[in-house]
Amino acid sequence: MTAPLFLVPVGSLDADDEGGPGTLRLDGPEGRHAADVQRLGVGEGVLVSDGRGRAASCTVTAADQGALQLAVDSLWTVPEPQPRLVLVQALAKGDRDLMAVEAATELDVDEVVPWQADRSIVRWRAERAQKAHRKWEQTVQAATKQSRRVRVPVVADLATRGELVRRVAESALTLVLHEEADEPLAQVALPEQGEVLVVVGPEGGIAPEELAALTTAGARPVRLGRTVLRASSAGPAALAVLNAQGRWR
Repeated sequence: MTAPLFLVPVGSLDADDEGGPGTLRLDGPEGRHAADVQRLGVGEGVLVSDGRGRAASCTVTAADQGALQLAVDSLWTVPEPQPRLVLVQALAKGDRDLMAVEAATELDVDEVVPWQADRSIVRWRAERAQKAHRKWEQTVQAATKQSRRVRVPVVADLATRGELVRRVAESALTLVLHEEADEPLAQVALPEQGEVLVVVGPEGGIAPEELAALTTAGARPVRLGRTVLRASSAGPAALAVLNAQGRWR
């Protein structure tokens, strides 16, 4: 079984004159989880990452209450892949948006964008918006560790229609999942560089006015298959199709 992954502050794994840190102390919330919850002991292997591509394979040399002392066995850096895959997920009820974000993280998405679509029943306002955004971040971090990723996906600020349209215009490719689209997603060729946005609407679908605004900005409506997927599964399914064209080869 793959060693568990824990996240450390940025800079903890930076290279020095000798190539990098020889030892590392894992403490704080991650250390408590490793030492007190998972009860990792001397001689066991762990992975650590700064969440930005720098990672290390380590061996536990000492276990204290709430902390582990680690010997760094190897260090490496995973560059940000190209093109960047960005999931634009409309807010959805019943935590279906969170389910989509969790699965998308496991499927190697680089960024998730919460979108306040016209037909979204869920609304992020005032204090609730901050709590909801933090929940998305926590979901992404947990899924990153579970899937042993060394890069934590970015959780962007809540996007309105206007903000999304501007981003679409700047992207290398934007694909809007729509059940009435003629073009199959499986036949879309990915660019070598830039951002690829995958836009998923809420339970009621993307409003005609939204679709018109997105396509005018350069988005391409595409369909996944013959069935209509839920908001929780459409984005991850699309990412799997795109990964099969590129990262999974």
